[in-house]
Amino acid sequence: MFTRLKKKFPACAKALPEAFWQQRDAGLAAAAQRDEFPEQVQRFISATGGDAYLPDLARVELAQQRLESLRWEPPSPGNLVRINPTLTLLEVAWHPLLPLLDGVAIIPEFSPRILAFWRHPQTGEAHRAVARPQDLLALKIVAEQLDPLEVAAATGRPVGTADAALEQAVNLGLLLSPPSGLRRSVADFPIPAQTPEIFLQAEVFTLQWHITHRCDLHCRHCYDRSVRTEVTLDSGLKVLDQLRAFCLKHHVGGQVSFSGGNPFLHPEFLQLYEAARDRNLNLAILGNPVSEERLDQVLQIAKPAFYQVSLEGLQKHNDEIRGEGNFAAVLDFLDLLKRKNIYSMVMLTLTRANMSQVLELAELLRDRVDLFTYNRLAMVGEGACLESPLADEYRTFVQQYLRATQSNPVLALKDSLINIEREQCDQTLFGGCTGFGCGAAFNFVSLLPDGEVHACRKFPSLIGSIQQQTLTEIYASPAAQAYRRGCEACAPCHLRAVCGGCLAAGWGRGVDPFKDKDPACFLPPN
Repeated sequence: MFTRLKKKFPACAKALPEAFWQQRDAGLAAAAQRDEFPEQVQRFISATGGDAYLPDLARVELAQQRLESLRWEPPSPGNLVRINPTLTLLEVAWHPLLPLLDGVAIIPEFSPRILAFWRHPQTGEAHRAVARPQDLLALKIVAEQLDPLEVAAATGRPVGTADAALEQAVNLGLLLSPPSGLRRSVADFPIPAQTPEIFLQAEVFTLQWHITHRCDLHCRHCYDRSVRTEVTLDSGLKVLDQLRAFCLKHHVGGQVSFSGGNPFLHPEFLQLYEAARDRNLNLAILGNPVSEERLDQVLQIAKPAFYQVSLEGLQKHNDEIRGEGNFAAVLDFLDLLKRKNIYSMVMLTLTRANMSQVLELAELLRDRVDLFTYNRLAMVGEGACLESPLADEYRTFVQQYLRATQSNPVLALKDSLINIEREQCDQTLFGGCTGFGCGAAFNFVSLLPDGEVHACRKFPSLIGSIQQQTLTEIYASPAAQAYRRGCEACAPCHLRAVCGGCLAAGWGRGVDPFKDKDPACFLPPN
């Protein structure tokens, strides 16, 4: 008797005494059809004084059954963040209960919890979990249409706490978010046929923020040594508020890559870094080696997603470009980053003079850095005294580089032109420079200390001023759209979505970046 009921509630069937199943109760007999089983367990426990957690366990199993029997269809995209319609919250008085569903032998204790049951909006997979305080906060914000800024003011916590709760709830599938608003559009971008979706829609927007031009180095290839007014703390906070608002409006994550000059030379760098953290913005540092003490000050606030430093070749060549002793200082600093468990990146500016040193340098860095890659030189500013690679020699370099990536795991792909060779070798295309070919004014912009916003930091590409316009206005401007469109010569290319060349490298070679293709392009003619 009640075999079907025991199959529906296996955890309860294992824990309930045989006396329960020997009842001649009409309600119990009907429970298998009417979902009244938890109520019948409650009555039995109240009458016999058995394990008090069993009624809650029955309710948990019932919630799991209902979830699994729920017909699931991918939700249609909406315009607002909303609660997943498959979500069920269940208040229970005992914990833990969920492990019992997996056959774990454990005795729950009295400890009230709220359990969540839902299907993931992308996969349809059934999930169950104890709802965390941040999950409940996110659900409350959406259900009651609360302003995260007001929630922050009421709780005395940074607004990033509420933003992070909402973001995590979306990632878990508890909430449904509209798709990213940063999407390539045929109105301002030539989209080749059959372009994969991953190359058209950005999920993160990066602000490369040069908070100061002060620098403790004087590199021979520096693209901008101009003297500019440094951002103040007050104006910097407004910038971060604008970035937060922009990312929320477009339903994307936000990242601030602090740079310079050397960002550590800005007197209020740590305050700006902390303020970015408090707005739930991802943090990264593009800088020079610093002392362990200065690095620890950063870590006390938040560990950066990565710390990027530069090398320009082997020791002799690097120190000729970046200054005596720089090579050794960078290697020592990479060791420090490893001890601190900070993801490390080394960026090299590729020139005709150092191409032959790249792979040997990569071997030196093999066990020292997490990622090593390069950008081609933009012959801009003081970098005009050096020379970027020519097409034929660059293709030979790319072939050698791709072969080396097969045996050296720290070598990473960045330059979009690499996709030409990968296609020739029947290899999978990658996203190019920023994941979307040239991402200038698409998934990143550069902000200078005085408020100028450029599509790309490597060459003059002014698209607005944060002191006169909002970031949203700048992004939507005709100037920004022109940089997103790129050069006319690349428009018919079947690789356009993952390439577009490098506008900065072309500009440095004297071509019109809006009309002419990258001079280093080695794509064979059709």
